[in-house]
Amino acid sequence: MVLNRCFFAVSIGLWASVSHAGDVIVEVRNLRSDVGVLRVAICPETSFTDPSCPWVGSAPASENMVTVRGVPDGIYAVQAFHDEDGDGDLDRRGFRPSEGLGFSNDARIRFGPPKFEEAAIRIQGDGRLTINMRYFQ
Repeated sequence: MVLNRCFFAVSIGLWASVSHAGDVIVEVRNLRSDVGVLRVAICPETSFTDPSCPWVGSAPASENMVTVRGVPDGIYAVQAFHDEDGDGDLDRRGFRPSEGLGFSNDARIRFGPPKFEEAAIRIQGDGRLTINMRYFQ
């Protein structure tokens, strides 16, 4: 009986220390239209601004929100873009994006995307955050 209680206590302790995955709702503000698709990526530093970012989601721009499911606890940078033509690519005019773009912490774009540290946030379990969309034309 003592052995069973000890095992149960150790099991509870291990379970409590395991990181959990949650659903993150990203509200996107300042859209210039409700046409197209909102695309959101929640990225660790190793894949920030890279197509290999593991946690992504999308929704019609008219909904103004995207849910990204199964994001483990950790430090991430969140990026969103308003894919107005729905082609899956961030369109550019020269070096500047011609579709809306935004980052967590309202990190600014200056001669390229912000540094990971400027956009980094902690995600733990289910959460909600807001990103302000910016347009450069």
